[in-house]
Amino acid sequence: MDVRALIKHTAALLLIAGLSGCASWFESSDKDPEVRLERVELVQAKLLEQRFKLHFRVNNLNDSTLTVRGISYKVYLGPVLLTEGEHSQWFSVDPNGTAEYIVPVRTNMWQHIKPLVKLLESPDQPIPYRLEGTLETGLFYGNDVHVMRKGEIIPGDFIPE
Repeated sequence: MDVRALIKHTAALLLIAGLSGCASWFESSDKDPEVRLERVELVQAKLLEQRFKLHFRVNNLNDSTLTVRGISYKVYLGPVLLTEGEHSQWFSVDPNGTAEYIVPVRTNMWQHIKPLVKLLESPDQPIPYRLEGTLETGLFYGNDVHVMRKGEIIPGDFIPE
């Protein structure tokens, strides 16, 4: 066998071996990951700007590593859209593991003050909230996982004593 043929065969073997490890690049997983909004952390509240951190928990239900590229989101309080945006931060979740994903958010609630005051009139009346979004997974081509979370908060729980 001449040198050129040997180089071609070696290159072909290396290419095949390299591509066999690329299955995780495309993230054809059996199950979608579970995404939960664990908590909302108030960082700073000023009259015209409020900063929060949304703390998500991502549960990988598969036997292969999950690559997350980012998330797009919308957060509603009652009928009011408080904030929306995208956050790109790459991270991996181990097989059958969990990871925390923190998204910094800026909003201006001033424009929504009238509907928010109306929602807060009764401190014992729960206010519905809703999170909608898409978790972008996969290294190159992946599966976009739709996120929908609903719940209630009680305004009296946020009034300092």
